[in-house]
Amino acid sequence: MTKRPLAVIIISCIYIAAGILGIAYHIGGFRTPHPFHFDPLGIAFIRLLAIVSGIFMLRGRNWARWLALAWMAFHTVLGALHTLPEFLMHALLLAVFGYFLLRPQATNYFRGASAKAQGA
Repeated sequence: MTKRPLAVIIISCIYIAAGILGIAYHIGGFRTPHPFHFDPLGIAFIRLLAIVSGIFMLRGRNWARWLALAWMAFHTVLGALHTLPEFLMHALLLAVFGYFLLRPQATNYFRGASAKAQGA
């Protein structure tokens, strides 16, 4: 098995932390006066996707790497709908995460785990 790159460890931890902190931050939204107001559930689901992608990137799952990049791309689009600084920050994070998650070292790591999972 290929050694897990440090960048994958750091980015995975960032996703896990962002998901946990995001759920904790938005937990107050679950106590909404409107019974059919589903925004808090959508937010929790999106944050849960961050946690899942972080955990499974640590386990070497290639699909989790793509989920993480899609998650950040989604947030970049949301940032564009809010403020310019928010958009620029998410775009920068998408570029940095994309750079490190798509490098040959990371690709070899994710391929190695996928091959091992298919062979087992």
